[in-house]
Amino acid sequence: MAEEILETSRSAADYTDSSIRHLDDMEHIRLRPGMYIGRLGDGSQPEDGIYVLLKESIDNSIDEFNEGFGKKIEVDITETTAAIRDYGRGIPLGSLIPAVSKLNTGGKYDNDQYTASVGLNGVGLKAVNALALRFTARSTRDGEYHEVQFERGHLVSDKSGKTEEENGTYIAFEPDPTLFTGYRFRGEFVKEMLRNYTYLNTGLAIFHNGSRIISRNGLEDLLSDKMTDEALYPIVHIKGDGIEIAFTHAKNQNGEEYYSFVNGQNTTQGGTHQAAFKEHIAKTIKEYSGKNFEVQDVRNGLVAAIAIRVIEPMFESQTKIKLGSLYMAPDKDKSGQPFLLSGVSVNKFVGDFIKEQVDNFLHRNTDIAETILQKIQESEKERKAMAGVAKLARERAKKANLHNKKLRDCHVHFSDPAPKRKKGEEDEADPRQDSSIFITEGNSASGSITQCRDVNTQAVFSLRGKPLNCYGLTKKVVYENEEFNLLQAALNIEDGLDGLRYNKVIIATDADVDGMHIRLLMMTFFLQFFPDLVKKGHVFILQTPLFRVRNKKKGAKEKKGGRAEFETIYCYTEEERLAAIERLAGPTMEITRFKGLGEISADEFKHFIGPDMRLEPVTLHKSDQVSDLLSYYMGKNTMERQNFIIDNLVVEEDLVEEAPL
Repeated sequence: MAEEILETSRSAADYTDSSIRHLDDMEHIRLRPGMYIGRLGDGSQPEDGIYVLLKESIDNSIDEFNEGFGKKIEVDITETTAAIRDYGRGIPLGSLIPAVSKLNTGGKYDNDQYTASVGLNGVGLKAVNALALRFTARSTRDGEYHEVQFERGHLVSDKSGKTEEENGTYIAFEPDPTLFTGYRFRGEFVKEMLRNYTYLNTGLAIFHNGSRIISRNGLEDLLSDKMTDEALYPIVHIKGDGIEIAFTHAKNQNGEEYYSFVNGQNTTQGGTHQAAFKEHIAKTIKEYSGKNFEVQDVRNGLVAAIAIRVIEPMFESQTKIKLGSLYMAPDKDKSGQPFLLSGVSVNKFVGDFIKEQVDNFLHRNTDIAETILQKIQESEKERKAMAGVAKLARERAKKANLHNKKLRDCHVHFSDPAPKRKKGEEDEADPRQDSSIFITEGNSASGSITQCRDVNTQAVFSLRGKPLNCYGLTKKVVYENEEFNLLQAALNIEDGLDGLRYNKVIIATDADVDGMHIRLLMMTFFLQFFPDLVKKGHVFILQTPLFRVRNKKKGAKEKKGGRAEFETIYCYTEEERLAAIERLAGPTMEITRFKGLGEISADEFKHFIGPDMRLEPVTLHKSDQVSDLLSYYMGKNTMERQNFIIDNLVVEEDLVEEAPL
């Protein structure tokens, strides 16, 4: 009410010249970080801001390599700091300060020095500088150096002189912990980023904390490393001017799996180049076969990658994860490498290349072509066998979607069109990145989440209880099982991830044996039928507190109704519980063990699914031996698992004595 009174009491006279505020570049970035890096986060997810800062720092070194300067990059990462040293030309010494602190300053606004770079807008290093607690930039050129240091975007040191160091640029930064609360760099995300750089830049050596990462075969290496299933035939790898593709079909994998890149940037959300690849690879194989195969049969089990080089690429946002360019820019690079003519669409460029090169390959390698056709026919046979049940399931799901009691949907979806921007407006944080769906067990848990969720970006899907163990079953079960079918429809992943409605699929179960079993059953479902959902980093486990430790605040007066003010600590581990007990020890201390999500009130739950919620990503790598793991833990070897449990069971007497309460 007070706010309403203040609002209505304002007058036009209150709006004066003093109300107009000018922010310098560094202040603006710190005030509106979402416009520059998408989101902040704590590093627990690969799209969190600290990895964007790292990528922006490395991109400049990659651009130097692509221009023919420097064949190695050194990247040293601790949990809280990052340092990048390249051996390129080095930033011109007199321009070092504006290059790292003044927006719209850079060497990539024309094609004289950089022909096909990722960064084009003069934003990257400035954002790193502004959002870092400490930032150092050092450029070495022809026996001279210039080094500057900043703190939260403010220059604190500026020195220069003679040196015997090799030419190149050194960038070091420590993200500001007041912005990136509780952050740390996760090694698995950093390694993934660096490996992608080497796949796209064959011959480039990246030394990660002293360990060399290099790729000799480009996208062929990428697919070989990414695939968790056996390939039906040797990976087809074809290079052209400004384009490189690789593909194969997986032996037992359902669905499709794509990796796409532009100028070395991993476009995790695809874009026009990936869409063109999908369209024309299916069209070319169909035309080669001379049969009117369905597109989904041609692409079922397809694992592929495409990388293109584009002058002045147009991405949908500053984070550069989706290509929006429809047309290619003109010109050639200074080494004479041809690019596309002005006005040539991405679709036509990619389509013409695939039509010629893939068709030629199939005619020259008839044994591989025959294997592909056999795979298509098997997919066609399987699809037709379950066509009837699939049709009924879709109709049932369509009716259920009108009033789906299992789904409490949100307003913003991952598959929504990009937010409209006013002309000249800087990129803003994209709410689609925060779209998520919580998969909960039972109505009790879903009730708490539903009451306190953000209805704009958070949806809830409620399971009846333990879902079906689908290990070893065919995809027919996805349509026959009502719960799986409704979940597939809610996610909109029947035909692949292009229409995925939620960026984060979060399994939220109780922290007990039954809850763990439900987690395993859900992960089995995704790994069995939609592994790409896991591989692309969309599946997470929600971590909720096991204990609540609280005590009355010292000197606090009781509120109305006899309620006292408490100091409360939520504990996710036994170690955290013991630390909380030590901190809040006293005669009125209370310790609560949360046995299930339904026991946590909505008022409390909102803290656990807010901006700082703890999510554990479900990852999938080739070395995980997924087939063997699923067979052991979810297969029919009941006695083997039972003996394992008996042999490894820890009874209460074996536990270390807990601290006294």
